[in-house]
Parts: sequence; structure tokens; C-alpha cells
Amino acid sequence: MALVEQLAEIELFSELSKKELKKIASFMTPITVKAGRDLTVQGQPGREFMIIAEGKATVRRNGRVLARYQPGDFFGELAVIAGVPRTATVTADTDMVVEALNRREFSSMLDESPKLAKKILAGAVKRLYEIEEGVVK
Repeated sequence: MALVEQLAEIELFSELSKKELKKIASFMTPITVKAGRDLTVQGQPGREFMIIAEGKATVRRNGRVLARYQPGDFFGELAVIAGVPRTATVTADTDMVVEALNRREFSSMLDESPKLAKKILAGAVKRLYEIEEGVVK
């Protein structure tokens, strides 16, 4: 499946036009990750926003499981938007493919699509709330 079609299947991108999806796809870099590898480490600087294209991952904060991610889930927006350290460790449970955007690419993507920016910011606020309240997804 082509990246544009994959993006269209993700709830985050569901309201975007094909043209917007193509533009966003042009910013992304696919990264293959082996099972057991940490994609982010709590407390470390974050430079990428990632969307899971294939595979599954577990999110932990202070060693406690917060969530389990699967294709379509995204993470890293807090570190990229605010420049804060990673709020959790995300570990690949299976071999994975993630689509990554660095800070500059992420910013360009948000500039290109205000609808997408709104969704990502709402997701970031919700995630902060869940982290603070200890909600497990």
C-alpha cells in the first residue's frame, strides 16, 4: 500500500485531501525498527514525531505501562512541539516500520494543514492529561 493510502487510513489524517496527504507524505522518512528497540527514551531529548505504519509498541513512564500502540498511532509530538524531553519510553514489541518527521519537517507539515495541526495539538493535550492522571490506554 502506498504511503498516501496508508495515511488516509489513519484517523489523524482522515479529513485531509489527497493533495494534503501527498504533501505530508513527502515530509516523511520510513524507518525500520527491530523488536525490543526503544524508539524514544523518557527524559531524553526528542527530535522526531513518529507514526506507526507497521508493528506494535508499548509506552512506559517510570517503568509503568501507559499504553500499547499499533499502526496509525503517533507519538513524539510533545517533544517536537515544545522542545521538552521525552515524557515516556516507547519500545517496539514487534519489528516495526515508523514514518518519522524531524522538527523542521513537522513544523512544515503543521503549516501546510491547519486541520492537522489542530488534531495533533488536541492529541498532545489529551496525552498530557492521560499522563498526569495515570490513564492507561
